[in-house]
Amino acid sequence: MPQITVDYSTRLDFSDSLDVQGFARALHETVVEIAAATPEACKTQFREGYSAYGYEDMEDASHALVHVTIGLLSGRSEETKAKLSEAVLELLREHVAQEDGLTLHASVEVRELDPSYRKFER
Repeated sequence: MPQITVDYSTRLDFSDSLDVQGFARALHETVVEIAAATPEACKTQFREGYSAYGYEDMEDASHALVHVTIGLLSGRSEETKAKLSEAVLELLREHVAQEDGLTLHASVEVRELDPSYRKFER
């Protein structure tokens, strides 16, 4: 915990548009600060995928999506989750380069992990 997933459009290139390393570091620091997680508990998986927007052809590439999901153990207030969401949106503004002709759609969901959540480490 926390379990973090970043889904993003293939349109966003790791080297040019999306500062993955910088974003992950800043994201983990933010989660530790706001949600009282420990640094070693923060785990983020980046998943690239094709995105469709409205009725446009997928090849149009004038829109890109980034969605961050943060799963936390229960106990955080709604205010804490909202503050974390706003902070992550600000991090996306800082770590995703603005490109001419590209509309970025960024979103964040902070949710509680289901009580059935379990994990192990080796």
